[in-house]
Amino acid sequence: MEQSTSPGTGGRGGRGGRSAQLEHTGLRPGWTTGACATAAATSAYTALLTGEFPDPVTITLPKGRTPAFALTAEELGTGDGGEGGEAGDAAWAMAAVTKDAGDDPDVTHGAVIRVVVRPGEPGSGVVFEAGDGVGTVTLPGLPLPVGEPAINPVPRRFITEHLQRVAAEHRAEPDVVVAVGVDDGARIAEQTWNPRLGILGGLSILGTTGVVVPYSCAAWIDSIHRGIDVARALGHTHVAGCTGSTSERVITQLYGLPETSLLDMGDFAGAVLKHLRRHPVDRLTICGGFAKLSKLAAGHLDLHSGRSQVDLPLLASLAREAGGDAELVAAIEASTTGLGALQLAQAADVALGDAVARTARDQAHAVLGDAPVTVDVVCIDRGGTIVGRS
Repeated sequence: MEQSTSPGTGGRGGRGGRSAQLEHTGLRPGWTTGACATAAATSAYTALLTGEFPDPVTITLPKGRTPAFALTAEELGTGDGGEGGEAGDAAWAMAAVTKDAGDDPDVTHGAVIRVVVRPGEPGSGVVFEAGDGVGTVTLPGLPLPVGEPAINPVPRRFITEHLQRVAAEHRAEPDVVVAVGVDDGARIAEQTWNPRLGILGGLSILGTTGVVVPYSCAAWIDSIHRGIDVARALGHTHVAGCTGSTSERVITQLYGLPETSLLDMGDFAGAVLKHLRRHPVDRLTICGGFAKLSKLAAGHLDLHSGRSQVDLPLLASLAREAGGDAELVAAIEASTTGLGALQLAQAADVALGDAVARTARDQAHAVLGDAPVTVDVVCIDRGGTIVGRS
């Protein structure tokens, strides 16, 4: 998914390019916002030079992909807000592409990526601006300097290379200003990590290959990495990997951490631990539901229910080590859910939650290796009550 969200990114009806079914999943891939912006910019710049918009417009992506994108909108202007002009006479050109994310649950699926290209100062090269709905970087730690539009480095390179090719074809100098916008992007961005990462005013233009792989979770994991990078750049020494909004609330109440220290970990404990192994902070708190964190205690780094299961024999063993009798151990082994195991242990006054938290902490330290990170773990129930701590 391209634009990762805290609780979970173009066009429809053929807009956004041609894509084949993913052979191994049967799911249809889509195109990143960066690919859509590249297509729109290429068509707009061609129109700025010739008066004609290529539609569909074909771009070249890594691995030899050459998708074609139909335009959602196009316009030539003779000035700010002006009406169309003659070829070679235009002061700006706008082209838009509707993003098709394929079968990925991407929040920017169907979003209109709108690019305006206008002449720049001689010798300036390609200069990027944030149009309406694209955010601006306001915090350090991201791959762009503070104050820059949130158009990531790879999409910038894609766009620049395509505009240079167009300029060479028409014997022009590629000195242009490229304003990339997303219709309704500020509202859509509220469903993403952007506000927490200090990207304000809209979405990011993303993508390293131009292709959205359905359910690859790559963007969520990338957002976790960027969250750690921002926290480090701001000097935070304590971060918290949380599985959801309830665990974030608990951690905020416990430690009073700023929002920029909270990592929406979701199911990706491994993404947090592996990035901190390379880019450590002094302290990591992991907080989540008892059943999810029991999976971490069992050595799973992906806590999703479809990719890892609660290990009831492990819970039974931990209950025994915590003082549970044979009857409790047998009952936990015969239970069907982690919550059921916890309730049995609580009724017997056995601190199974603390045992799971300790074991999860030990697993986390094993992944971190020699990284100088101290870990503590907080297990909660569905209501947010703490049921175990390391």
